[in-house]
Amino acid sequence: MGVAFLVVPTRQNRRMQLVVDSPVGPLGVVLDGDTVVGVRFGAPASFGGSGWHQVADELSGYFAGTRTVFSVPVELRGGTDFERAVWDEIAAIPYGEMRTYGAIATALGDPTLARAVGAACNRNPVPVIVPCHRVVGAGGRMVGFGGGIERKRRLLELEARVALESTWR
Repeated sequence: MGVAFLVVPTRQNRRMQLVVDSPVGPLGVVLDGDTVVGVRFGAPASFGGSGWHQVADELSGYFAGTRTVFSVPVELRGGTDFERAVWDEIAAIPYGEMRTYGAIATALGDPTLARAVGAACNRNPVPVIVPCHRVVGAGGRMVGFGGGIERKRRLLELEARVALESTWR
């Protein structure tokens, strides 16, 4: 369950960029070989070409409500040790569920670091796939999101609808 992380040696650098259309706007996806190393909201058409890659199919399935787990290889590049620990916690949040910034800070051993968790979420290099939109403020408040609150709301609504529909089947 969650996201599989893969470390790819830099000498295999075969960088490619593509734009994937989505209901929350175009997503710019950065690949190094077959490994996803970046996702950007609101990518301009000039960001990269269109083309097929497994990540395009998986993102399309996610937005269609037919995929709840990504299987594409992902490498989280950069980040401090703390940010990487936050990203690991985020990757473990199940589809259709949410965690608060404070809960993640507590899970990492210091409940006073909720704001630092928020900052780390904002630096997540692969949003949607590493689902930082599932992290909310205390009491479930919709706060902060690098892609904008409206995108966060739409992603959470999609997952809530799909999760609810799957219980009725």
